[in-house]
Amino acid sequence: MVRLDRIDVKILAELQKNGRLTNVELASRVGLSASPCLQRTKQLEKEGYISSFRAVLELAKIGESVMVFTEMTLSDHRRNDFIKFEREIRRWDSVIECHLISGGYDYLVKFVARSIAHYQEIMEEILDRNIGLEKYFSYVVIKSVIPGRPLPLEMIADRD
Repeated sequence: MVRLDRIDVKILAELQKNGRLTNVELASRVGLSASPCLQRTKQLEKEGYISSFRAVLELAKIGESVMVFTEMTLSDHRRNDFIKFEREIRRWDSVIECHLISGGYDYLVKFVARSIAHYQEIMEEILDRNIGLEKYFSYVVIKSVIPGRPLPLEMIADRD
């Protein structure tokens, strides 16, 4: 695996801000000529540092929706219980994030639904699937103060 250097971190940071930059624009921003910049970007993709390019959408412009964070606790805690839950929760398109965490519950799951009633329908379907869920607590998002901020790469990157 390639070890990140200062230029690699700059490339990743710029692509996080704007994945539609042309290679020439990206090269200019990170202080490289176009060819080496393209080679580095392709290598970062190959090594798995860049997993995909996506558009950031304005959900409010698309339609009415509700975002809900849900704490989920499993009834049992054997390895197979976690495997089963994770396999099944991936099947729900309304689940946009799911994190196994430490603390007072097992998973923090982020949902997007058309309404609170729609979210409750989703939860009832999940409960009916019998995927090992003992209890859940829901937190409806009123306002996203810092939605989808780019990763602070300069602070966390392990580099030369």
